Amino acid sequence: MKTFNVPTRDQVNENNQQLFDKLENMVGFVPNLYATYAHNETALGDYLELQNRKSTLSAEEREIINLVVSEVNQCYYCLSAHTAIGKMNGFSDDQILEIRQAEINFDEKYDALATFVKSSVENRSKPSDEATHALFEVGYDEANLIDIIMVIGDKMISNFIHGTTKIPIDFPEAQPLEELIEA
Repeated sequence: MKTFNVPTRDQVNENNQQLFDKLENMVGFVPNLYATYAHNETALGDYLELQNRKSTLSAEEREIINLVVSEVNQCYYCLSAHTAIGKMNGFSDDQILEIRQAEINFDEKYDALATFVKSSVENRSKPSDEATHALFEVGYDEANLIDIIMVIGDKMISNFIHGTTKIPIDFPEAQPLEELIEA
């Protein structure tokens, strides 16, 4: 079985070194998953541009999408990272648990978003008509829909990279949903 290493700054090209420096300044470290993108000369920059593109969605809405997609795909790296980021965006532990289950009781609009995202990922890009209808009923529009799908795609990329490389998680580790529900 292939073992994947997390490249260090001195193992990547100059462009990626500059991106490592920016991440170090912004986040305080270079997350292992981002460093893994740097095995490719342009992928880290491309991915950061995708993540940081202008969006009609709030930071909270993007975190809901990130958490739901990662839960469906059982990507514990991304669940760990986005649990921490979700808390930075004001979500409580209980709210994050509801988000991961895509059963949000604290906000009707967020619940429709989570339901749509879960349906989209579980049904491999074909959300149920009910989930799509509910999304528009709570106020999302076509521009929001495109942004939602863009964020789903963004998170799928990271889920696939971690699922393939199994690089170490460098955030406080998220527990499996079943363990949290039982607790």
